[in-house]
Amino acid sequence: MRVSDVLASKGSDAVYTITPDSTVQHLLDVLAELNVGALIVSDDGKAMLGIVSERDIVRKLRAAENARDMTVSDIMTTDVQLCGPDDSFGDLMSTMTEHRVRHIPVIADDVIVGVVSIGDAVKYRMEQLEFERDQLNNYVAGG
Repeated sequence: MRVSDVLASKGSDAVYTITPDSTVQHLLDVLAELNVGALIVSDDGKAMLGIVSERDIVRKLRAAENARDMTVSDIMTTDVQLCGPDDSFGDLMSTMTEHRVRHIPVIADDVIVGVVSIGDAVKYRMEQLEFERDQLNNYVAGG
């Protein structure tokens, strides 16, 4: 199982981005509108500068006086855990667990090709387990 399999199972190859000079207010609006927990920070929609997540908002804005006027670049994470489409699913899950991250951008040839969330990974694994269970049931039943 590869990261590319998880991306394919998502049913959408959309990568949601925001520019580093966007305001936090705009960030909040986009996260709510898209119903996602993180956005890739990018000037051009292809090259990644960082990521900004709900955790960044909570951790970096709680003491800020003018939080809504701050920019995404003020709160984004630049030390981002990455993976590639050919990386193993097990390595992806290990990285998420070890680094306690919920979103990992998928990069191929220095271009963002997807983002895998913990929800995407769990859903993919559940589908795999259900398939294996059904195959075993069919085998036991002689079908």
